[in-house]
Amino acid sequence: MSAYQLPFGILLRRWRERRRMTQADLAHAAESSTRHLSCLETGRSQPSREMILRLAEHLDLPLRDQNKLLLAAGFAPAFEERALTELEAAKSAIDRVLMAHRPYPAFAVDRHWNVILSNAALPQLYEGCSAELLRTPVNAMRLLLHPSGMGPRILNFVEWRAHSLSVLRQQIDTRADPVIQRLHAEIAAYPVPPNSEPSGGLEASQRLATPLRIATRLGTVAFLNTVTVFGTPNDVTLAELALEMLFPADARTIEVTKSMVQEQPPPNITPSGNGSLIRDLVA
Repeated sequence: MSAYQLPFGILLRRWRERRRMTQADLAHAAESSTRHLSCLETGRSQPSREMILRLAEHLDLPLRDQNKLLLAAGFAPAFEERALTELEAAKSAIDRVLMAHRPYPAFAVDRHWNVILSNAALPQLYEGCSAELLRTPVNAMRLLLHPSGMGPRILNFVEWRAHSLSVLRQQIDTRADPVIQRLHAEIAAYPVPPNSEPSGGLEASQRLATPLRIATRLGTVAFLNTVTVFGTPNDVTLAELALEMLFPADARTIEVTKSMVQEQPPPNITPSGNGSLIRDLVA
């Protein structure tokens, strides 16, 4: 039986337990009684729409799962899920951010780390990656760490994989998504490349942030990554989008990047974001 078919009370109890809250904790936060919450979980009482949204707020549920709770109780979803192409203002804003970040890589990913939009910067970073990994939809985590992707050229593979697995574990704790669980297991099983540097130990812990260090034919580059999300989304698609942007971590990276840009033909990029990562790399 799928989560979509589960009764409201069972879904509510599972989320409460996942958040490590007692019935008393959640009832107090939602300004209800423990007895009423118990009746909701056992199915002896039916919730109002307002009560469901209040409980979802205090359980810190993603918009997609708030919709599932509402549906399980017989109500219509509260949040739309539209294609990014229908969210013109948001897509335009993402395009501008991505293009403004050139010549450094930036891309937007969905909740499963599939690349939705990209500024297609520095294609030299992806040289040697298998065509299969570059086929739509490109999974950013898999492309970066897979043995047939960039994995063998990630000099600090051990550190970066540990960072990536930590990010995936946080997603699993927030929402037990089976796709993310499978991705976590897959990445955890990737072999460590022979040329990978050992974990930095104390020195690494003293750094402000762990850089992503990549060996390329033009030299080693190091990037710091940032993640940007929309602060007040009311659409499921928008709530699940994240913008990943790579910034040079040292002067050497800036110089190597200049060399990469100089050897590239003029980019074929339109304001609508048609210069995609996949097209530029596979073509």
